[in-house]
Amino acid sequence: MTGSEESPAFRLAYVPGVTPTKWVRIWNERLPDVPLTLVPVSAADAFGLLRDGGADAGFVRLPVDSEDLSAIPLYTETTVVVIPKDHLVTAVDEVSAADLADEIVLHPLDDTLDWERPPGRPAIERPATTLDAVELVAAGVGLLVVPQSLARLHHRKDLTYRPVADAPASRVALSWPQDETTDLVEDFIGIVRGRTVNSSRGRRPAPAPAQPKAKRPETGGARRKPAAGKPSGNGSRSGSGGRSGSGGARGGKGGKGGTRGKPRRRS
Repeated sequence: MTGSEESPAFRLAYVPGVTPTKWVRIWNERLPDVPLTLVPVSAADAFGLLRDGGADAGFVRLPVDSEDLSAIPLYTETTVVVIPKDHLVTAVDEVSAADLADEIVLHPLDDTLDWERPPGRPAIERPATTLDAVELVAAGVGLLVVPQSLARLHHRKDLTYRPVADAPASRVALSWPQDETTDLVEDFIGIVRGRTVNSSRGRRPAPAPAQPKAKRPETGGARRKPAAGKPSGNGSRSGSGGRSGSGGARGGKGGKGGTRGKPRRRS
């Protein structure tokens, strides 16, 4: 690397409510030589940031303009209504949009839910942000319907939430510019999709140097060692320890095993 070349780095944007901790940890384990920088961004500004090159990829909320941005849907969030802890809705485990018909339901300008028509009665003015709307709920001005992650992000001790069964859901995706699908982007896609280090589409570690094959023992011309208890060579039947030798010894001494002579005549 020359002095004019920049060290590789990866910039990851994320919208409120998304927690990228798990993926960042895996990145640091697999690519410790490539620093990852987190770039927080509002849901409304996330796509402009990616298009302008302010981040290499980002966790965004769908829908995504597919003309110039690629996206991989990751998960769908539960939609909840944020309410004061002493509200009547706390008596049930789940509500419907119809249950909120008589309530003032705040609709912030940065709302991420694709409503055809928000439930409840509209407030006189729309809050600028979700955080502003949460503060109004705490002040008793109205209720707020948001993805569950945002309810947790802006949690207050005096507020709680309940799922809304028939509300639109918010989907989170990984997005990046189509013309900027770099090797580092591919690496991060592999991490998000759960690919292993040795995946065919992931970055492989450098192969280990080939080990020399062990030499086989030379066998040509070498005589095998006789196994214990077995005779060796051609003398297995003619040596001094064989049967023929021992039988001959007994015969030479006139033993029972020797050759018989002619019987003597009695005088």
